[in-house]
Amino acid sequence: MKTTENNKLIAEFMGMELGDDKTMYFDDAENLHPPTPIDQLKYHTSWDWLMPVVQKIKDTPSHESLDGIDFVLACDLTLQNLYNAAVKFIKEYNKQN
Repeated sequence: MKTTENNKLIAEFMGMELGDDKTMYFDDAENLHPPTPIDQLKYHTSWDWLMPVVQKIKDTPSHESLDGIDFVLACDLTLQNLYNAAVKFIKEYNKQN
């Protein structure tokens, strides 16, 4: 999968929706999060973007039972390795749910 597709996968896991204009957005009444074009999602380059994903994964009740993945220890903690582990987790999670 390409980085753009992986970022879209993560954005959807985080509750974002894909708009007709190819932007990802949260359906929040306050519009606190402006729409972001898919090619500008930064999960693969920014700790600030990726760490909320890690927290959501850790808070997901079934995260330990998914294919034996111990998510936090599954990788050496570089941004790229953590990003790859998040993508792997979400793919497995989506298969089971």
